[in-house]
Amino acid sequence: MARFDTILWDVDGTLLDFAAAEEAAIRSLFADFGLGVCTDAMLARYSEINRNYWRALERGEMTKPEILTRRFEDFFAAEGLSGPSPAEFNAAYQTRLGDTIVYCDGSDKLVASLRGKVRQYAVSNGTVAAQTRKLARSGFDRLMDGIFLSERIGWEKPAKEFFDAVFREIGEERRAGSIIVGDSLTSDIAGANRAGIKSCWYNPRGAENGTNAKPDFEIKDLREILEIL
Repeated sequence: MARFDTILWDVDGTLLDFAAAEEAAIRSLFADFGLGVCTDAMLARYSEINRNYWRALERGEMTKPEILTRRFEDFFAAEGLSGPSPAEFNAAYQTRLGDTIVYCDGSDKLVASLRGKVRQYAVSNGTVAAQTRKLARSGFDRLMDGIFLSERIGWEKPAKEFFDAVFREIGEERRAGSIIVGDSLTSDIAGANRAGIKSCWYNPRGAENGTNAKPDFEIKDLREILEIL
């Protein structure tokens, strides 16, 4: 008998290479808006700004609409950029994020191979605009048994309320046999700890866990989940 019959998959940084999509989206929008060349150093600075804002969202310190524009306000100010408003740039960015699909560890084939054997759901804090396009273009919208986006639920991971909403939909009886697979300690793993479900930290670069979140399993390649199931 399988240890788990339900997988909650994080999307960005887990099933899909978010860094690749982020880089392609920002570089192309720099060209579209006539902002010049977006250098590697600029991308690195933006990524750090963005990560800090998403962590603030996870801690409940800011709302998603606030972080989506504030990150570009800070970035434009730091780089001395002018042209599109942060809101305009963000709107274009949400669409463009879905244009570059890079699967982590053959995640498309992995999810397809598990279809019908376990229940699989996408659980994401990404925006509805970005994730709807991304999941459609990647094919995950057709492979998953359901998709749960925080914007629609009204709570962000790691809030227990996010996971409670998921299990109200898929059945509270599935909680005991569920495992979340995600790259974020502060979102996916901390959320699992609060929700009382098992968790698997996807840690391909072998990062140190400097948080209070406690994953039940840790993998460097998504295909290792087969051994855990």
